[in-house]
Amino acid sequence: MTERPTASEVLHDIASGTPLRIFLAVVLSLAVASVLIIFTNKEAVGTLNYVFSRPSDFFAAAGRAVGDAYAALFRGSIYNYNARNFEGAIRPLTESLRFAGPLIAAGLGIALSFRVGLFNIGGQGQMLMAAAFAGWASFQLHLPFGIHLVAALLFGLVGAGLWAGIVGFLKARTGAHEVIVTIMLNYIAVSLVSYAMRTPLLQDPAAGSNPKTQAPDVTAQYPPIFGPAFDIHIGIILALGAVVLFWWLMERSTLGFRLRMVGLNPDAARTAGIDVNRTYIIAMVISGLFLGLAGANQALGRDTGFTPTVDSGIGFDAITVALLGGSRAIGVMLAGLLFGALKAAGPQMQLENVAPDILAVVQALIVLFIAAPPLVRSIFRFLPAPRAEQPQLATRRKPRLEVKETEE
Repeated sequence: MTERPTASEVLHDIASGTPLRIFLAVVLSLAVASVLIIFTNKEAVGTLNYVFSRPSDFFAAAGRAVGDAYAALFRGSIYNYNARNFEGAIRPLTESLRFAGPLIAAGLGIALSFRVGLFNIGGQGQMLMAAAFAGWASFQLHLPFGIHLVAALLFGLVGAGLWAGIVGFLKARTGAHEVIVTIMLNYIAVSLVSYAMRTPLLQDPAAGSNPKTQAPDVTAQYPPIFGPAFDIHIGIILALGAVVLFWWLMERSTLGFRLRMVGLNPDAARTAGIDVNRTYIIAMVISGLFLGLAGANQALGRDTGFTPTVDSGIGFDAITVALLGGSRAIGVMLAGLLFGALKAAGPQMQLENVAPDILAVVQALIVLFIAAPPLVRSIFRFLPAPRAEQPQLATRRKPRLEVKETEE
């Protein structure tokens, strides 16, 4: 008979999707986005009045609409072949990498919590605390070049790690559900940071009553990689270093083995002598550190102050990045690059009269298809079901009494 999967098995299946299923989820999302592009294009919609008499006009207009949209996506995220010089041609690629940096770092933090069986929905709050701590150190401390940047970055990591550690402590000591706690801490972080930006602690005196911080000192700003002509800075390099660190931590270290063991089966891990509650605290702190790297990127990767919206929704986009990446280092990196490209391509696609909301729909559809594995499997019948969903034939033995009566 078929055994229904438990909630933990379903959640584990969602958080660790196979590469094939993830790829098909992206394909389905782009297919639905193509339909939306067609039916929001004036030329294509105009041909619907006589589609049955001349259907070729509709298909030609639809093809042009989709082709122009994805050509704009390419020009806005990878290479602008219409640019006048080489600098303008490669600027889209540098912008994609700039957007991808914090997405990768934050996605790693969310992915780590997924691997331990926790759902860290508090990326926004942890990034805000990291930005506030890093921002304070960037203009309140006046240190030599190099030392100041490292100090500000460490302040940001500590802020996010402490904020995430609260979640792990409450989970371990009181059994509080991490989803509820992280969501509530998001609201608290927004209010605290907004209040601090109206006090001398963080506020820029020139901002008046507006919640805005001072600009970081030059010695605390992320230095650009290719000079002042491009906005890309060392944030992407730090994010790629975080990918390597995440891979080593989760796949090669003893601590990573314990984290994975708790995520797969906390009861078995407890039987094996692992302190599960302590592991939850450690996991949330490390998850916060990765998110802190993303928050520090937002605070130190600029030459102006920032407002309470400095997280730019990255804390929630990181959930999608982690799911799309299958909670693995390389997968999260590739997913971060994809979402960075989508963010960078937005302005160019608007020039082609493609609504920017289309890209948001694509991201939402990716989440939908990844979070509903049976839906993707029902569309693509060749996808194998995980062990928890496969029918299991149970051979039952006859009771001993029944066997004796048969023999008699």
